[in-house]
Amino acid sequence: MTDIRVLNDEAQFRAHTTVFRRAMHMPGPSDDDWKVTRPSYEPDRALAAFDGDEMIGTTQSYGSSLVVPGGAVVPHSAISRVGVRADYTRRGVLTALMREQLSTLPDPVATLRASEGRIYGRFGYGLAGRWRVVEIDARRAVIPGEMTGRVRMLDQDTADKLLPELHEAVGLWRPGQISRWPGWWARSRDRESNAKNTVTVVHSGSDGDDGFLTYQVTEDKDFKRRMSIEDFEWANDDAWRDLWIYAARLDLVDLIEIDAALDDPFWWLFEDPRVVRSKDVYDEIWLRLVDVPRMLSARTYGAAEPVVIEIRDRLLPANDGCYRVSPDGAERVDEQADITMPVDLLGAAYLGDTTFSQLAAAKRIEGTRLADADALFAVPRKPYCGTFF
Repeated sequence: MTDIRVLNDEAQFRAHTTVFRRAMHMPGPSDDDWKVTRPSYEPDRALAAFDGDEMIGTTQSYGSSLVVPGGAVVPHSAISRVGVRADYTRRGVLTALMREQLSTLPDPVATLRASEGRIYGRFGYGLAGRWRVVEIDARRAVIPGEMTGRVRMLDQDTADKLLPELHEAVGLWRPGQISRWPGWWARSRDRESNAKNTVTVVHSGSDGDDGFLTYQVTEDKDFKRRMSIEDFEWANDDAWRDLWIYAARLDLVDLIEIDAALDDPFWWLFEDPRVVRSKDVYDEIWLRLVDVPRMLSARTYGAAEPVVIEIRDRLLPANDGCYRVSPDGAERVDEQADITMPVDLLGAAYLGDTTFSQLAAAKRIEGTRLADADALFAVPRKPYCGTFF
């Protein structure tokens, strides 16, 4: 029988990392790796599955916060290090871990980054946000006009101190974005990793610092230099445009690559829009509504007639029931449902990345009043997080 335990000491944390990494076909952490990884563990947030004294499965959460449509910021759990030892897969270990984690999470919503797309729907996670890879031909990239503010380069010590504060100040405005915990920053700014070649620039406008980007430049075998933008946050359009002017005018760069939101308007920056190429689209945010009533009440809704949605949640049956959603908010009701759906697909629609009509066309949900539901859950900007964990 699988035994799920909460971990709290360093030896268990390191074993937890080892089991997870081996489940991902990676070696266990070296002593140097562990020095970087250790700060990412928080008390009472790492769970492990045991068979007797043997650790056979892992999962972990980080305390964070999430922006929902309308701008509210709610407590959020970032789920990571989910893995089961190869000789224990398909025995219910992952289900036991997910059930225990979801039933004990302190936050009303959780997100994760899925290693495989087929795994997490059965645990109530829905694909709620995607990102695209954009490549720009820097040799022909011309942005007309000049900067409205100033861009300055930081040394790494200064960046280590400033970026966490600046991210909190300017980064949490788009649905899907999350706050970053101390362990996230410790790992991302590790000097012994690839981060040692990372460059950080900060933008300042009339009201002070209001954006930043970090990047690396590498050279391929054909001596072409690629600028890979790793982190890009801004508080306003001027900061966004000025930081792109900096990137586009950087010498000795042939290509610029960035992971970005589906609706970022890159093409309109450049004199020749053909310098921009959208290469691929990938899933990013997998969202789990842990407390459906609270999360439906947390966001705002568009103009449409009210719709009653029936939710079914196999792992958290307290969420089961009908909810009346209107421009004034959401409440649990005892009424006939217009739409019936599982909790993972409500999660998929919650941030506005997909619509109820699309889900119905794919035969994933059943119901009527789909156009009203689409209008209620519509958002002006596509969800995007930009924080990998």
